[in-house]
Amino acid sequence: MAVRAVRGAVQLQRDEAAHMDEQVGALLAAVMERNALSADDLISIWFTATPDLHSDFPAAAARKLGIVDVPLICAQELDIEGAMPRVVRILAHIESDIPRADISHVYLGAAAALRKDIAQ
Repeated sequence: MAVRAVRGAVQLQRDEAAHMDEQVGALLAAVMERNALSADDLISIWFTATPDLHSDFPAAAARKLGIVDVPLICAQELDIEGAMPRVVRILAHIESDIPRADISHVYLGAAAALRKDIAQ
């Protein structure tokens, strides 16, 4: 079984904890579904949030989805002038036999503009 990495992002419409839970939950669900993953396939997940998000930790959404025994960490994204606001990004490390070229990276809504080269 190989170790792979899956990227993803979502732009929030507003900085509210319930909205973050909903949107980050949708992002994680899409990553899991599109790559045929279960929680047992997850090694760890890094979450980053742009500096304008303060309402909650993005990892809290993963815990609410039942991802409870996987190491999670949150960090702040660089504050770059002109960068897209209110974005949560993930980098999930997984165990999978999926070839690297077939990993489905997930960029939801407006966040698809961040990585047109790999967004599916």
